[in-house]
Amino acid sequence: MFIGHFAVGLAAKKVAPRVSLGTLFLSVQFLDLLWPIFLLFGIEHVRINVGDTAFTPLDLYDYPISHSLVTVLGWSLLFSLFYFLVKKYSRGAWVLGIGVFSHWVLDFVTHRPDMPIAPGSTTYVGLGLWNSFVWTVIVEGALFAIGIVTYTRSTVAIDKTGKYAFLALVAFLVLSWVGNMIGPPPPDSQSLAYFALLLWLFVPWGYWIDRHRKPVA
Repeated sequence: MFIGHFAVGLAAKKVAPRVSLGTLFLSVQFLDLLWPIFLLFGIEHVRINVGDTAFTPLDLYDYPISHSLVTVLGWSLLFSLFYFLVKKYSRGAWVLGIGVFSHWVLDFVTHRPDMPIAPGSTTYVGLGLWNSFVWTVIVEGALFAIGIVTYTRSTVAIDKTGKYAFLALVAFLVLSWVGNMIGPPPPDSQSLAYFALLLWLFVPWGYWIDRHRKPVA
């Protein structure tokens, strides 16, 4: 899942208005921000296998540190604790911890059974939404629409930057999502890892938007 994760970050602004959108994006994409780093260092591995599922050519056969259930619970706790120690905002800390864990939940729905319960475990889970291209598009598109509506009802632009920076974000996410669906598969796992590092750009983009919008009273 791609824009579905951002949908959670957008919607979470309503629940924790004091948390910057950049931090919310960091939480919901935290696992996928770690993943390409682990790929480049050879800690985790992926194969390009066209037809592995109907929606993606990625054979995610080895990613126990970034995406196993046990480690994700640990990442969620650490993220939440770190934020609370820095900001002393308990609601924000809880929302961010849930945001990190929400990534695993959405991946559990979309992935085929390739998500390990823990490092070294031989038990893998996943409901396999990616086996249906049409239903993947419907579900993820609906999630993103809900996220956009929730965010725009929870915040208001204080200047033109707040309006157009957000619209540009939405357009760029949708175009990236469509490009990922219809474009050619990555040539190899290393190229994929470098491309995936571009996800980090959405974090400062979120902070930029947040400085030009304010929560609705």
